[in-house]
Amino acid sequence: MSTSTHSTINQSHDNERWDLEIRPKTNLLDIKLAEVWRYRDLMWLFVRRDFVAQFKQTILGPIWHIIQPILTTLMFLLLFGKIAKLSSDGIEPTLFYLSGITIWTYFSTCLTNTSNTFVTNAPIFGKVYFPRLVLPISIVISNMAKFGIQFVLLLIAMVWYRVFKGVPINLSIYWLAIPFLVFLLAGIGLGCGIIVSSVTTKYRDFALLLVFIVQLGMYATPIVYPLSSIEKAGMLKTFININPLTPIVEGFRFALFGKGTVTLGGILYSVIFTFASLLIGAITFSKTERTFMDTV
Repeated sequence: MSTSTHSTINQSHDNERWDLEIRPKTNLLDIKLAEVWRYRDLMWLFVRRDFVAQFKQTILGPIWHIIQPILTTLMFLLLFGKIAKLSSDGIEPTLFYLSGITIWTYFSTCLTNTSNTFVTNAPIFGKVYFPRLVLPISIVISNMAKFGIQFVLLLIAMVWYRVFKGVPINLSIYWLAIPFLVFLLAGIGLGCGIIVSSVTTKYRDFALLLVFIVQLGMYATPIVYPLSSIEKAGMLKTFININPLTPIVEGFRFALFGKGTVTLGGILYSVIFTFASLLIGAITFSKTERTFMDTV
């Protein structure tokens, strides 16, 4: 082959431009969030798939999102309201429990579903390339629809108690903080979920342990009781205050009803914990992504 032919081939290689280059990750901070944004259309397809799959071959479909909180609220009213006689911080008990169930259900669902990202989607990951973070983010977004349905149910209950029971509705500027609090909740669920998903690729026991932790976590969070009811609980109060979900739940109720124990320091703590969990989660997820097919 002549020298001129070699130079022509080299020049053609230099002029080639690729639409996508798949390269191995070289460091822990190689997260490529911009690439996740480019695949946003795929993300929305996963969002639709997750929402539809929940009710495939069911009769009532999305109505289950309404039935579940209603039945759980009735059970809490009996167990914690009538039998245990726990305080509701001056809030109508039904609204108190329903608000706690609404926000806790969103968090627990995000956490448990994202924790199975690698194990559940291994067949997809082995066939086609796309940023793996797309899947856990799509889970958090699809669960937002479920949260929206239950939040509307909560608003309807508030209006019903206003009309028929005379319970006032607290309309204040603090309602604007609700999307921010839900964002923090989603961030913690996503961050902790992808950390667990990275660990479960090698140690499946963590998936079983997470179910137990979520069950106990509800009682370590002021869902069925207000934070004000444990002011003299000593170590128990300290333990509950360490929980980053505590300021979010109390802030959520304060925004809705004007009652709750909320401090700027507590909200700041939740914000810091959210971004820390997202950063650690993204790093561990990125690290696991390189080798998880060998262990799943």
